[in-house]
Amino acid sequence: MTILGIEQIKYGVTDLATCRSFFKDWGLKEVSHDGRQVRFETLNGCTVIAVDANDPSLPPAFEEGSTLREVTWGVGSREELDALRGRFEGQPAHFESDNAIGCIDPTGMAIRIEVTRRREVDIKASTSNTWGNATRIDTPGVIYDHAEPIEVGHVVLFTNRLAEQEEFYHELLGFEVSDRYPGRGTFMRCAAHGGHHDLFMLQLPDGKPGLNHVAFTVRDIHEVFGGGLHVSRCGWSTKLGPGRHPISAAYFWYFENPAGGLIEYYSDEDVLTPNWQPREFEPSPTMFAEWAIDGGLDGNTRRQKNAKAPDGRFMTERSND
Repeated sequence: MTILGIEQIKYGVTDLATCRSFFKDWGLKEVSHDGRQVRFETLNGCTVIAVDANDPSLPPAFEEGSTLREVTWGVGSREELDALRGRFEGQPAHFESDNAIGCIDPTGMAIRIEVTRRREVDIKASTSNTWGNATRIDTPGVIYDHAEPIEVGHVVLFTNRLAEQEEFYHELLGFEVSDRYPGRGTFMRCAAHGGHHDLFMLQLPDGKPGLNHVAFTVRDIHEVFGGGLHVSRCGWSTKLGPGRHPISAAYFWYFENPAGGLIEYYSDEDVLTPNWQPREFEPSPTMFAEWAIDGGLDGNTRRQKNAKAPDGRFMTERSND
């Protein structure tokens, strides 16, 4: 049995209309909407659902306000789903139905396991001309005017029970540890061969559980930039980015998310195999970001937030005064 990745995320929100507008600007495709909830899809069919926070069908919240309420993980077949039956017995809110099983993890996040409905997608990313390896010839590099997220790539949770969380996802779901901040955080991937992390759990000094962010995979670094500039033009606030993580090597751009926590575009993460040996790091600003732009880029001026836009048609032009 191998978990393939995140199948669906479900938020409980206090302002459904604002969240609907935000996710449209984020580049998701709206597939349904009523007065109670709105449903979106990524390009490969990952589902993002925002539901009125007072809806009694939602799992309980692990923090106040708008936040993530449930993460659904996908498996490849009905046989793999059936093989997991009984695995969560004794866990809080354990349930089993014909099409899903689930419970609440040690931090308080509701999880479900279902057979995947994600689609195979044929997506071409921009290639890079690195020294000695020119792969883009007589072809201009791509520039994106917005992003279209391919999938929900990973979730980052604050936890007050880090060791229990790591054991839960490793023992019950087969996740592998990629890297650690000892006693503070654990990066985990769904399978031995895969992207650097599908889940990151971070224990804060105050010990409060909650949502840090949900990350969406895009094609390449240029879509990180193009998508971020578009979201900025739409009036949404950057938290940090663009930038690059030393751990995972991914390029990122974080925005404040009205549905809860932060939200991230990212691309170009490390891919690991069973040969990978988990590393240990001390938390620090430089371990979080090799480089990053505080406050983001302005989508209109294309410069750092609050910087003056250049005058004239060319950078070499000078004013007369």
